[in-house]
Amino acid sequence: MIKESVGIVETKYFNITEPIELDSGESLKDVTVAYETYGELNKEKSNAILICHALTGDAHAAGWHEGDKKPGWWEIVIGPGKALDSEKYFIICSNVLGGCKGTTGPSSINPDTGKEYGLEFPVITIKDMVEVQKKLVDSFGISQLAAIIGGSMGGMQVLQWMVTYPKMMKKAIPIATAAMSSPQQIAFNAVGRQSIFSDPNWNGGNYYETDKIPRNGLSLARMIAHITYLSDESMDIKFGRGLQDKDEISYDFTVDFQVESYLKHQGETFVKRFDANSYLFITKAVDLFDLTLNDSLIDGFKGVEAKTEVIAVDSDWLYPTEQSMEIVTALNANDVEVSFSEIKSNYGHDAFLLEKGQLNYIFSKFLADSLVEDLMMEEVTTIKENVDVREAAKLMLDKHVTHIPVVTDDYKLIGIVTSWDLSKSIATNSNQLKDIMTTTVKYCHAGDTIEDIARMMRKFDISCLPVVDEDMKVLGLITTDQISNLLS
Repeated sequence: MIKESVGIVETKYFNITEPIELDSGESLKDVTVAYETYGELNKEKSNAILICHALTGDAHAAGWHEGDKKPGWWEIVIGPGKALDSEKYFIICSNVLGGCKGTTGPSSINPDTGKEYGLEFPVITIKDMVEVQKKLVDSFGISQLAAIIGGSMGGMQVLQWMVTYPKMMKKAIPIATAAMSSPQQIAFNAVGRQSIFSDPNWNGGNYYETDKIPRNGLSLARMIAHITYLSDESMDIKFGRGLQDKDEISYDFTVDFQVESYLKHQGETFVKRFDANSYLFITKAVDLFDLTLNDSLIDGFKGVEAKTEVIAVDSDWLYPTEQSMEIVTALNANDVEVSFSEIKSNYGHDAFLLEKGQLNYIFSKFLADSLVEDLMMEEVTTIKENVDVREAAKLMLDKHVTHIPVVTDDYKLIGIVTSWDLSKSIATNSNQLKDIMTTTVKYCHAGDTIEDIARMMRKFDISCLPVVDEDMKVLGLITTDQISNLLS
C-alpha cells in the first residue's frame, strides 16, 4: 500500500425501493447500486464530490480491496493530500446502471423470472444512469454536491447532471468527453457490438447458464475500443514496429508485432472482468447521448448553473479538443462561469487516467474555495427592521445564529443585528430593533476573493459579513469560522 492512499476499502450496496422510470418508457424495479466512499461527510453535508466512471469502469476508484495487486482506477488523484483529498472531501463513486460490477444490469437476476435479464434488460441512457446516481446521493441527505467529476463516459454523466439537476452541484469537471456522440464514435461502438453478436457463444444474450461465454466477440470488441484510447504517438513510443518474441517476420498469420500481442492481451484480460451484455447496453447508452435541444447545444445548456472546468487531451482523437470547445462555447453563450484546460500528453484518450501531475494541478486549482461564492452560506436568516428586540432574540435562538441581516421587503440590506446588539438593548432598555441594529454595515460580493475578505475582517474586527449583489440584495453570509476552516 502506497503513501497517501485511502487504504483498505469495501464496496457497499444501496437498494432502491421504488421503480426507476427509464427514458425508454420502461421501468426497472429492485435496482441495486454498488458504490464506494472515501473520507467523511461533514455535518453541513457540503463537502461531497461525486466521481463518474468511464465506459468499463466501476465503483472502485481509490484505495485497495483486500488481496488486490493494484489500487482503484483513479488512485492518482484521490486520497490524503491529493487534489481529491479524502481528509477534506467526502468522495462517492458508484457503478453505473447496466454495469456488471454490483449495480443492476443484464447479468443481474430479473425479479419477475428468477433468471438473469440478458436481452430482457431494457435499453438505458446516460440520463437513466444519472437518475440512479441521484437516488444514491439523496440517500446521504446531500442537497448539493461540492463537485461532480468524470472522464469519457463519466464526463457525459457530469454534463447530464448539469442539465438535469442544475442546482445539485457547485462545480463540475467534464474531462475528455462530448455533449453528443459523433458518427465516428457511434461507428466504433457499433463494430464492437457486432463482434459480440457474431460470436456463436453469445446465443442471443442467453449464455449465463452455460460455460460458453462469448469470449472471442467481447475480446475483439475490447481490442477495437482500446485502439481508440491510445494515440499514434503513444503506440509508436511503446511498440514501434518491434517484433514479439521473435527475431524475424514469420510470413504467416501468427502474431508478429508487439502491438498485436498487446491488443490480444488487453482483449483476453477484459473478458475476465466484464460482461458482454453489459458492454452492449452501455455502449448503446453512449451512442444515444445527445444534449442538444432543437439541434442547438446552446439551447441544451440553458439553465446550467455549475461553475465548470472543461478538460481535453491534446492527443485524444476519440474525443478531440474540438468537442470540448463546443461545450465551452455553449456554456459561455449561457453566461455559465466556465474555464478550459488542455492536458499535454502522448497517451491519447487514456491520459485522463494517467497524467497524475497535470490532473492534480488542474483539479486543485479549480476546486480551491478561493472566492466568496464558493464558501458562503446561501440559506440566510433575515429580519425586517420594524420588529421588536424580543422577536429578534427568539429568531437567533431558534436558528442558532449570532448575526442576522436586516432587510427591506425586497431583501435589500439596510443593517445587521448581532447577539452583542441584543445585549446592548438590555443595557439601554430598547425594545425596537431599529434602535439597536448596526446600519453602517460592512459587506462583500460573491466574486470577492477570500484573501481580500479575510483582510477586511481582520482590519475591522468583524466575524461575519453579508454577501450582496449589485442591488444590495442579500445572497448569503460568510464568517471567520468558515475562512479559518478553509485555511486550516
